[in-house]
Amino acid sequence: MTKGSIYALVALGYTLVYGVLKLINFAHSEVFMVGTWAVLGTYTVLGVGSGSGLGMVLLATVVALFVAALASASVALAVERIAYRPLRKKNAPPLIFLITAIGCSMVLVEVFGHVLRYFFGPPFGRAAVSVPSPIQTTTLFEVGGVGFTNVQLLVIVGAVVMMVVLDTFVNRTRLGRGVRAVAQDPDTAALMGVNQDRVIMLIFVLGGAMAGVAALLFTIRFDLTKFDIGFLIGVKAFTAAVLGGIGNLRGALVGGLLLGVVEIYSSALFESRWEDVTAFIVLVLVLMFRPSGILGESLGKARA
Repeated sequence: MTKGSIYALVALGYTLVYGVLKLINFAHSEVFMVGTWAVLGTYTVLGVGSGSGLGMVLLATVVALFVAALASASVALAVERIAYRPLRKKNAPPLIFLITAIGCSMVLVEVFGHVLRYFFGPPFGRAAVSVPSPIQTTTLFEVGGVGFTNVQLLVIVGAVVMMVVLDTFVNRTRLGRGVRAVAQDPDTAALMGVNQDRVIMLIFVLGGAMAGVAALLFTIRFDLTKFDIGFLIGVKAFTAAVLGGIGNLRGALVGGLLLGVVEIYSSALFESRWEDVTAFIVLVLVLMFRPSGILGESLGKARA
C-alpha cells in the first residue's frame, strides 16, 4: 500500500497535465527525482539521523517537505516554460510534444547525474545513495498477523491527505474552476477571462509539488535515491493514472492503490521480480476491457 500511495501522488502530475493539455509529461518522473535529492540535501544540512530527538525529527520532516515540494515544483515549472510553452505558441502537433517530453526526461537524468558526479564524486551520479531517515520504524498494530509500522501509516495517511487537499482545491476553489474550465474548453474559458498560461503554470506547479511530497514519503519509506530513481516510479505512476482514468484526480488515487495491491499479491504468489510484469499485465487487461480506465472521467468533466 505504501508503494501504491506514492504511485498515486506522482500520478497526479500526469493527470493534471493530461487533463488540461492532453500531454503526457514524461519528464515528470525526473521532477520526482529532484525532490528526493532535495530531501537528502535538507537532511544533510540540518544534520539529522536515526538518533535525532523528536523535535529535530519533526522540524527536519517539515522543512524537507517544503524544500522538496518547492524544488520539484520549480523544475516542473521550468520544463513548462522552457520546453512546452514555445511549442504551444507555435501550435506544434501532439507528436512533437511527446518527443520533447521524452527528450526533457533524458536530459534531466543525464545532466543531473553528471553534475552530481562532477561536484561530489562517486557514488553520486551513478550508484544509489542512502538517505538518512530521522524516523525510527516501530510496529504500531497488527491485522491478521500482518504488522503495520508508523512509517507505513505516515506514508499512506500523508498521501491520502495531500490527494484530498488537491481534489478539494480543484473542485471547490476559484483557481480550481479555472483549471476545469481550461480543461473542458480552452477557447471558451479564454473568452470568459481565464488566463490559460497562468492555469497551465498552476497545474505544473501543483503536479510538481505533489511529486515533491511523494519524494519525501519515498525517502522516508525506502531510505535511498539515485540520479535515475524516477524512471521506474514514473512508469508505475503513469500506469496508475491510466488504470484509474487519466485526467481524473480521484482515478489517480484508485489506480495507485490498486497497483500497489497488485504488486503485493504478485510478490506473495510469485517472486518480487515478477511484480513489475504483473502490474503491466493488469494494465493491459484494464485497457482491453475499459480503455478509459476504471473511473474514466476527465478533469474537464469533473463535477464541482
